[in-house]
Amino acid sequence: MANTIPTTAYYDNTAWRRKYRLATLDKLLRKALVAEKICLVDRTNSRYINSPYGSQPTIQVKAMDGTYTVRTFTVVEDTLEVTDEFIIGEHIYDFEQTLSQFDLYASRIDEQNNAIATGIDKWVLNELLERANATYTTPAGGFTTAANIPVIMSNLISKVSGYADTYNGMFLVIENTDVPGFIQSQAASGFSYADAALNNGFMTSYMGVDIYVVRTGTFADLTETGGSGSKTWTNLNHRVFGVKNTATYAAPRGVGYEEKYVTATTGMEIVTFGYCGFKFWVSKYDLGVDITLA
Repeated sequence: MANTIPTTAYYDNTAWRRKYRLATLDKLLRKALVAEKICLVDRTNSRYINSPYGSQPTIQVKAMDGTYTVRTFTVVEDTLEVTDEFIIGEHIYDFEQTLSQFDLYASRIDEQNNAIATGIDKWVLNELLERANATYTTPAGGFTTAANIPVIMSNLISKVSGYADTYNGMFLVIENTDVPGFIQSQAASGFSYADAALNNGFMTSYMGVDIYVVRTGTFADLTETGGSGSKTWTNLNHRVFGVKNTATYAAPRGVGYEEKYVTATTGMEIVTFGYCGFKFWVSKYDLGVDITLA
């Protein structure tokens, strides 16, 4: 049987591009975003996301007599609001696609997916840092000085130790310029640990804390008109440490994608967009640490 081409009025690879975009974006979101690994994520269309945490009860310990004291507790109204939009729009003219030696649509889809993922990650991490209640200032030299690493890590761990939530795991997010101190510290450690660091070539955890590395400039001072959406951050020369799953970010319906014809113009527009909201739940503020580099 001969192969046939569909007899539709217009046939291109739009459907296949959409499938490709969804597959590549889903893979990128799972692998590239630090936020996905340290926060709870909600992609439903819920209008309100209520706090998953309640207040801690007060235990009464006394000699046995069969009685008890009824205590009141405070309910904290704490909800997550979706506030910001992430969007990229580009136009590819037909002659650009026709005369190009590679698939411009696939190339731009990859670039847009990466930009959206990076933008969401930066936004969530800065919001997390901005809301962290505990504070810590590193010794002079910060993370770049190898001798500081054990001191810094032990002090950070002590900030959240004793809370039941630490079973979720702890995290530290640093920028790539902080990496040398960690590498040198691991390589100088004793025997099997140093061997593992030297053989594997990079650190993923240290003292039981998962280490995540983002690019320089992720933690920044930005105002609402400077690229932070509806938020204002003062996070330059800061890093963030804490307990996983104590914050939630919402991305209703995930990330969307559209292709549109434009009147009087060949080719089409491709648009990638999504919405995001973030909440570091009030009852868990103390499990986030705002680190100032000295």
